[in-house]
Amino acid sequence: MKNEIFRGVATALITPFKNDEIDYAALDGIIENQISAGIDAIVVGGTTGEAATLSDGERYGLYKFARDKTRGKIPLILGTGSPNTKRAIEYTRLARSVGADGALVVTPYYNKGTKEGLYRHFRAICEAADLPIILYNVPSRTGVNLDIETLERLGEIPSVVGIKEADGSAERFAALSELIDSLPLYSGVDALIYTVLSLGGAGVISVVSNLYPRETVEICKQFFAGRRDEALKIQHGLARIINSLFLDTNPAPIKYAMARAGYCTPEMRLPMWLPTERCQRKIDAAIEEYEGTRKSR
Repeated sequence: MKNEIFRGVATALITPFKNDEIDYAALDGIIENQISAGIDAIVVGGTTGEAATLSDGERYGLYKFARDKTRGKIPLILGTGSPNTKRAIEYTRLARSVGADGALVVTPYYNKGTKEGLYRHFRAICEAADLPIILYNVPSRTGVNLDIETLERLGEIPSVVGIKEADGSAERFAALSELIDSLPLYSGVDALIYTVLSLGGAGVISVVSNLYPRETVEICKQFFAGRRDEALKIQHGLARIINSLFLDTNPAPIKYAMARAGYCTPEMRLPMWLPTERCQRKIDAAIEEYEGTRKSR
């Protein structure tokens, strides 16, 4: 099996905003909380981090700040995907220049490249930037699905060290489990952490771990220690919260939940907006139930 950047849980970190600027004070606290909770890695500048709304200057500032905060503590993975291959190369080179441990590269959305085009897109990024790459497949957002044949080819590239899979179907995960030696598998669906681990997966790139990093880490830690019943119990305990965090488009619900917990403002950048009142009520109820259960133990 290829060397993994991390094994366990990497948080797909939110980017806190205040008055339409990155709120670095809030981000400092969020990253410190992640580290103290024992998170295995963080992903900065991904989908959950609203990277598509960042200017190039903001992206550089965010990358550098995250590297300075995590250096020598936990691996840092930076989101560098773009539908423009040249721009994705620039972002990945930037990630390398600030000292990132790896890059998360989403499939090129909107353009909907052909099989050969998708392969060449990722190969070009790998050849241009000497950095470990985790592929990110999320067809519900990009309109593009990396097929198994293309993934087999990409897995032969030495710097491709994993795939974050957010397709969510059992058939897809089963097929990917056959590629694990050449393409370590990370769940991109919080509800399926245990399932992916059971198929031989290396962990999860998680949204819920923004709010509950310690508990999410415990799912993987207990599973890898052979205490699968305990891992499944923790997964089930978080199930209602996880469900509530995806009632509206990510990251609106997790931003609301993090603001509710006092980490940041709920501010987002258009075209994203606050979750609906119905979604907020569902999040409130799920968190209150979970916290009440924890206190009664």
